[in-house]
Amino acid sequence: MDFWWILYIIDGLLFLPIAITVLYILAFSIIALFKHNREIKKAKELNRYIVLIPSYKSGKRVLETVNAVLGQTYNQRNFDIVVIADHESEMINMRLAQMPITLLTPNFDVSSKAKSLQYAILNLPQFKIYDAVIILDAGNIVDPDFLELVNDAYDTSGSKAIQTHRVARNRDTSIARMDATFEEINNTIFRSAHLVVGLSAALNSSGSIFNFVWFKQNIMKIRSMVGEDKELEGMLVHDGIFIDYFEDIHVYDEKTRNIKDFNNQRGRWTYIQLHSLLNNIHFLPSGFMNSQYDQIDKIIQWMLIPRTIMMGVMAIMSMTLPFIYLTLAIKWWIAAAIVLFAFSLATPNYLVDKHWDRDYLNAPLITVGAIFNIFRAGRDEAGNRLDTFSHLIHKLEFKKKKK
Repeated sequence: MDFWWILYIIDGLLFLPIAITVLYILAFSIIALFKHNREIKKAKELNRYIVLIPSYKSGKRVLETVNAVLGQTYNQRNFDIVVIADHESEMINMRLAQMPITLLTPNFDVSSKAKSLQYAILNLPQFKIYDAVIILDAGNIVDPDFLELVNDAYDTSGSKAIQTHRVARNRDTSIARMDATFEEINNTIFRSAHLVVGLSAALNSSGSIFNFVWFKQNIMKIRSMVGEDKELEGMLVHDGIFIDYFEDIHVYDEKTRNIKDFNNQRGRWTYIQLHSLLNNIHFLPSGFMNSQYDQIDKIIQWMLIPRTIMMGVMAIMSMTLPFIYLTLAIKWWIAAAIVLFAFSLATPNYLVDKHWDRDYLNAPLITVGAIFNIFRAGRDEAGNRLDTFSHLIHKLEFKKKKK
């Protein structure tokens, strides 16, 4: 097999999945143009909520989140706040302990958000009954009427799972602006557009609301150290539960400011996507047989090339192929133009400012670095699992010696 055949095969293997991803993105970017505003009716009664805030070495950011939730106009007797402060400093824990919240201070050998949520549920008093649970990350900020809006939306929707609109708190660096733009593109394609055609929205890692009984039963089934939101998403669609999305309920999230954190985050998300696909792909045949469109759509989503990786590959192929075989590069240029057009359609107007053109055109070059972080998250996850296993073995051996 000569060089040219090898080049054709590599080019085809890379281009086919990326072309499918581009068409999916373009289709839902166009569908999102037809979204319509939904009337949210005033709830007839006040539901009881528990707000869970997992915090791992978050410092003052967790205090900001707690203060934002404490400042709600919603009846204080109808919601409780639980902070799971894992490896926080004594000073932060002392300040949290002075607030009217429930403070839990686990000290996990191997920390994860899923373990913090499980710890919170296991340590809730049995007599505490709630209608729904709200997940916020440390550093999230919400408006004073957030819980009132959530209560109205929860009553209007009638669903056991709701995702609110997570937007950027900061856009002070080029990376933060790009992160904010990518998040809004995801909101448009995987949430707003999906609701237009009657499909479930994607969960985000915070700003999610779940029926309390369902959450209590299912959070204990989470096994991965990262990506608990995608595991919950898989469980919801498998149970036939529609994931609703409310664009007008905002949760403000702090964005990464430097390229290293940005690329590490994308590498971790790539691992999560692959993990979700491998855990759920066996449901695909039954999804087709039983016309479970949400299940089919979620699995297709997890099959798509991650957006940052896709842009990185496009940039590499578009820049290198012209020097090898110009004809092969043309389809990459067309695909890149289409996906940039789709992303521009999916970008909200408020993000198009004086920095937008430069940041947008630099995005393919910046995301090349994400390609080299794909396996790092997988390695870290495998290392965490090994550490956990070794710790369990050590505990068992210690118990045997004690006996």
